[in-house]
Amino acid sequence: MIDAEQIKTLFGDLLDEIGDEGLRGKVVETWLLGCNEGGWKDIGSLRAMPFTLLTDCRGIGFVEHTLAVTRGALGLLEAQSESYETMPYPVDRDRLIAGGLLHDVGKLLEIEQDGSGGYRKSHHGRCARHPISGTALAARVGLPLEIQNTIACHAKEGEGRPRVVETILIHQADFATFDPLTMLAAGTLITGE
Repeated sequence: MIDAEQIKTLFGDLLDEIGDEGLRGKVVETWLLGCNEGGWKDIGSLRAMPFTLLTDCRGIGFVEHTLAVTRGALGLLEAQSESYETMPYPVDRDRLIAGGLLHDVGKLLEIEQDGSGGYRKSHHGRCARHPISGTALAARVGLPLEIQNTIACHAKEGEGRPRVVETILIHQADFATFDPLTMLAAGTLITGE
């Protein structure tokens, strides 16, 4: 059974950057709820899980993707903060980190091991995509609506919907990690001469 200390180890430095201790605890609680309900029993299986079933992940796992998206969103915030004389909108750094760490938490319910060393979409995943199931998990632990907005609206479900600024930064970082892989698989990514 995966426990809180293991989740804290997975996301260590980033989790520690969330200044609000209550929010930090709810991020861990959401991950634990997802692991429990999704049947994930050990950290090794989480590390091995692909971050998507939609394309060849080229060995990039779910945890690595989550870290890359969170760091990418922070990089976008940093670039704007350092470049703009005055930020035109407030960005809540705690919510940005929490949203980044949780944006795909619903995949713990959407993806399952297939019993042959691979992964497949679960029954839960066929019924509700990860933005929906992840939002439900976040609501159950009492995460703020702004973080629920990030989970619900970070993917295609959020197109044309009102979004908090943290959702936009996470969305951009998420697709910056996904689109190159889908283009690589389709032969449309220009990689050099």
